[in-house]
Amino acid sequence: MVTKTITAATVGINAHRIEVEVDVINSLPNISIVGLPDNSVNEARERVHSAIKNSGFTFPLGRVVVNLAPADIRKEGTNFDLPIAIGILKEQGINIPDNLNLAFLGELSLDGSLRGVNGVLPLVLGLKENGIEIVFVPEANAKEAALVQGVKVYGAKHLVDIVSHFEDKPLTPTVVDINKYLADNAFTDYTFDFKDVKGQQKAKKAMEIAAAGAHNMLMSGSPGSGKTLMAKCMASILPPLELQEALELTKIYSICGLLSPEQPLMTKRPYRPVHHTASPNGIIGGGSNPKPGEITLAHRGVLFLDEMVEFPRNVLEVLRQPLEDGEVIISRSKSSIKYPSKFILLGAMNPCPCGYLGDKEKQCTCADYQIQRYKGRLSGPLLDRIDLIINVPRLSTSELINSTVEAEPSVVIRERVIKARKIQAKRYEKDGILTNSELSAELIKKYCILDESSIQIMKLASEKYHLSGRKYNRILKLARTIADLSGSENIKSEHITQALQYRVEI
Repeated sequence: MVTKTITAATVGINAHRIEVEVDVINSLPNISIVGLPDNSVNEARERVHSAIKNSGFTFPLGRVVVNLAPADIRKEGTNFDLPIAIGILKEQGINIPDNLNLAFLGELSLDGSLRGVNGVLPLVLGLKENGIEIVFVPEANAKEAALVQGVKVYGAKHLVDIVSHFEDKPLTPTVVDINKYLADNAFTDYTFDFKDVKGQQKAKKAMEIAAAGAHNMLMSGSPGSGKTLMAKCMASILPPLELQEALELTKIYSICGLLSPEQPLMTKRPYRPVHHTASPNGIIGGGSNPKPGEITLAHRGVLFLDEMVEFPRNVLEVLRQPLEDGEVIISRSKSSIKYPSKFILLGAMNPCPCGYLGDKEKQCTCADYQIQRYKGRLSGPLLDRIDLIINVPRLSTSELINSTVEAEPSVVIRERVIKARKIQAKRYEKDGILTNSELSAELIKKYCILDESSIQIMKLASEKYHLSGRKYNRILKLARTIADLSGSENIKSEHITQALQYRVEI
């Protein structure tokens, strides 16, 4: 008799329902697993055999054939150990019901205890979409799995606990109120605060606009002008995660194994500083078994590239498509995987190789061709995808030593950002987007309507600066954010002129 047990497999950050079919054939003792398993799944043969034996159960004497269906989906990871073991125990007559609304996930130790696995949240979400109502997982993953509302989750420490659940010792379901958890654990403790940044009022305002509308930003300035410090402060003014954003991020970090059992839900927007030695695969993701890269780990947060022009040209150019589409597609010969990548690109650079071009205190020693070659490392198409480009000048002596003037703290700036984000969330609730930076060309026509004076300003700017269509639209989206921060329902001429001020030529 063939037994069936339900589990799931991840493809990208989504999951597919998998049926684990087990049959015992009168032949020499052996276990074979079919259905496109990888090495970690094939190794389950030894783990399952020892776990069943050491848990006090009898292992079949014949040949055990395990089929992971459908067979055209590649199976990776160790979460198939438990469903395979349950299928074998069913074959041995253990009283576990053949309920196709019941699923199992987990890795087995040789002694039968259950170890936590990666990607539990997307797995359980995928199972729920396929009609699964009850899921058994390792105790270490129980809180994460319980974030999926509408599915009863049982966390178990040992294989014996699951068998006992169906006999005489039922397990207690794990319950997590996801909205309450998100509210109670909202992250507000930041190491870097804008109150510690002296001067640089224009740069701070630009960062506020970038945070409010999720716009990309590039800072150019002399060494020591505060670019890196302000970038670190950016995280402190980002708004708290909405539930939808928190679940998206948690799925990504769960697949990468970056979640803690004590913190099953992401409650802090990511801030990902990347070193200029990073490879293209490290940035966009990939590998023989594709995994998310830094742009996906920075989803709904900030990706910071310090000394941006020091990055290899091919690394910077791979950012162009994700910046435009908000997602990255990793194509391989046998599969194509899509990862979300809606992040704020925050870059910092010096204006020239020596760093002092345009500095009031120190003279630049670079030749013209050196400056042109240095700046040429950032291509025009990449700069077209950056909304705010600003100069960050060196602080004057009075600004540097003045300790009496207190800068505006991050908490005050953050409140304005949150207010602007709420305006955007309400405006776009039927459009499937969250911020102004996500506006499509069609939505720009709907929500970025200009009056006659604003049209004239944009016409003059387009003629003077030779604006491309992409750059033109980005200025409109930037003006929309500036209008939201000022509480204006419509875009006015002063919002357009302010947006144009943040598009300096580097």
